[in-house]
Amino acid sequence: MSPVIEEHARARLITDGPLTRPVPVDLRYDATEDPRTVHITLPGGTDWAFGRDLLERGLRTPIERGAVRVWPCGRTQLIVELHSTDGVEVFQFEIRTLIRFLARTRTQTPAAPPDGGREPQPPSRTARPDKGVTQEKDARPERGTQPARG
Repeated sequence: MSPVIEEHARARLITDGPLTRPVPVDLRYDATEDPRTVHITLPGGTDWAFGRDLLERGLRTPIERGAVRVWPCGRTQLIVELHSTDGVEVFQFEIRTLIRFLARTRTQTPAAPPDGGREPQPPSRTARPDKGVTQEKDARPERGTQPARG
């Protein structure tokens, strides 16, 4: 079996208007690249990379790490809120889609501690290389921490 897991999914883009709209997204995991990271590629080619544990914990309880907030919404939905310099995007996923994807990623994970003895990497937003946009890193601290002052 290939170490790369890709799944096409549908999410609902939540807007400030009265209607939401379904959008295609790609979920990707590559254990050889980083066994702790998952990717969500949004319409337009923007790729968000963040810790797999963020999605796993977000299935049960609200969690925030850097520019990404995740929380359950009822029994069947999960909300993923993504902050960037371009604004905020909010997506609603079916929990069962993410559970299935995360279960598949666990079958590819090398036998090692979940964090590998390292600090979790902050979420990052990039554009797919074929889209010609440069990478951005969000510098917002995790909830409950204070930014460094110089």
